[in-house]
Amino acid sequence: MNSANGNDSKKFKGDVRSPGVPSRVVHVRKLPNDINEAEVIGLGLPFGKVTNLLMLKGKNQAFLELNSEECAQTMVSYYSSVTPVIRNHPIYMQYSTHKELKTDNSPNQVRAQAALQAVNALHGGGMGSMAIPADPAAMGGAGSQSPVLRVIVENLFYPVTLDVLHQIFSKFGTVLKIITFTKNNQFQALIQYADGLTAQHSKLSLDGQNIYNACCTLRISFSKLTSLNVKYNNDKSRDYTRPDLPTADSQPSLDHQTMAAAAFAAPGLISASPYGGAHAFPPAFAIQQASGLSMPGMPGALASLGMGHGGMAAAAAAANRLGLSGLTGAGGHNVLLVSNLNPESVTPHCLFILFGVYGDVMRVKILFNKKENALIQMSDSTQAQLAMSHLNGQRLHGRAMRVTSSKHTTVQLPREGHEDQGLTKDYSNSPLHRFKKPGSKNYSNIFPPSATLHLSNIPPSVVEDDLRRLFASSGSTVKAFKFFQKDRKMALIQMGSVEEAIESLIEFHNHDLGENHHLRVSFSKSTI
Repeated sequence: MNSANGNDSKKFKGDVRSPGVPSRVVHVRKLPNDINEAEVIGLGLPFGKVTNLLMLKGKNQAFLELNSEECAQTMVSYYSSVTPVIRNHPIYMQYSTHKELKTDNSPNQVRAQAALQAVNALHGGGMGSMAIPADPAAMGGAGSQSPVLRVIVENLFYPVTLDVLHQIFSKFGTVLKIITFTKNNQFQALIQYADGLTAQHSKLSLDGQNIYNACCTLRISFSKLTSLNVKYNNDKSRDYTRPDLPTADSQPSLDHQTMAAAAFAAPGLISASPYGGAHAFPPAFAIQQASGLSMPGMPGALASLGMGHGGMAAAAAAANRLGLSGLTGAGGHNVLLVSNLNPESVTPHCLFILFGVYGDVMRVKILFNKKENALIQMSDSTQAQLAMSHLNGQRLHGRAMRVTSSKHTTVQLPREGHEDQGLTKDYSNSPLHRFKKPGSKNYSNIFPPSATLHLSNIPPSVVEDDLRRLFASSGSTVKAFKFFQKDRKMALIQMGSVEEAIESLIEFHNHDLGENHHLRVSFSKSTI
């Protein structure tokens, strides 16, 4: 059977599991009940033009047809190492046994076709004309694409804060810096990611979306800038790699009109200073924010939102509007609940090392009566969100982890004299934290788990065979190895699978190689 037919989607059985033969039709499984067509299309958009869609909502499945087999291969390969998550549902995909999709005029399929046309119109026919390289890390010309996005918010009926933007854009990768400002009477922002690929994915997913119901529309383009220079961390600008920056609160505040005048006097100047254009909303919005008003005729947008302190509450509301569940503000949501762990193998140390790739882990508690569950306290909510989005659904010791936000605000240490068999550990003073140094380059090198690991701090006396033997000693397969040409203190090593790479990172990060060199291991976006 070479074509899937939408004539009677209720009877359509879907694919026999685990076909390995590439096809331009991708079978998507485990979708949430309330998934919409645009969200499914969005999974395929970064990889090429989506040419057809068949939704099987009763089965929580869908079939996506891309314009070439090569695009579908890139998509399946990428998502095999980066499990996509929609509203806390890990989504799974594989090649379909069908070589093309045939759809009919049933209401389901008419809706799918309308969504396809709308998306293709918005993205100028998708990216089907682009040559997609075999390495998804190079996808979409990311090497040459600016990591900085320019965002204009149209129909600004509600205030949009820096925190709202951070919550939304963080769903697609690590946001390094944000500058907000008003120019040409429009609220705008510059948002810098770690790399151009992430910026491209974010732009494709968010351009044209409304933050709140029927208003606050995002218009996104690539900036000519490749890096932002942020001077102050406050409600107008933020450098997340430099928590030590001043807020500039000690300087006298200027009223909105003065700041607006400064902005329009130099319309081409974008400044991270709270003056020179990086100012707050016009007075009308300031009044709404202070009084907690919600606009009539905007049901469900901010109806229940008290806007006194606004930023974090608005961020959560905006995140929900865009279907980015699990996004919460900094107010105490820095504790993660990790479930479906392997109780025979898991230790606080292994969770500390793995989650430490995405933030500084303060405490770990494996639950005494239910050892397949653990609580992990990160140093802040941004790092917790990052760890959750990258590690939920990943396999550790033979089991797929489930990572969600916990209702706890801290992880309690056992009382003195109450031993808990070493299941609770405090790492708040650990020398192994990767992000405690302001401006650390580690902020720019956060990638999803992948089969290829980046090794650094290798002493001159250690050769390729030594490292191959070391990584094979745990029973894993070493598929490839390559030293960096310009710097032999660094190398890439490719393991047999993502799961093997995760376990190798846990085992060999900080391994003593002699000569006072401890090996540093992280996930790589490159392949060998």
